[in-house]
Amino acid sequence: MDKVKQIWFVIQQFLKESRTELKKVTWPTSKQAIASTSVVVVLTVIVSLVLGFIDFGLAKIIRLVLG
Repeated sequence: MDKVKQIWFVIQQFLKESRTELKKVTWPTSKQAIASTSVVVVLTVIVSLVLGFIDFGLAKIIRLVLG
């Protein structure tokens, strides 16, 4: 039974500390969040296209070399 109380105490302590830390966070505005998300989406598309072209080119080169 002591083990259960100890685990419960640790969980409560963790939740209290988490709540305290979350109060310190400076949350972005919705405009900032949308702008950051847009940048991530655009960069992800650009990187995936570049990697796709590289993959396509390397596949062509390998087919030429190996016949």
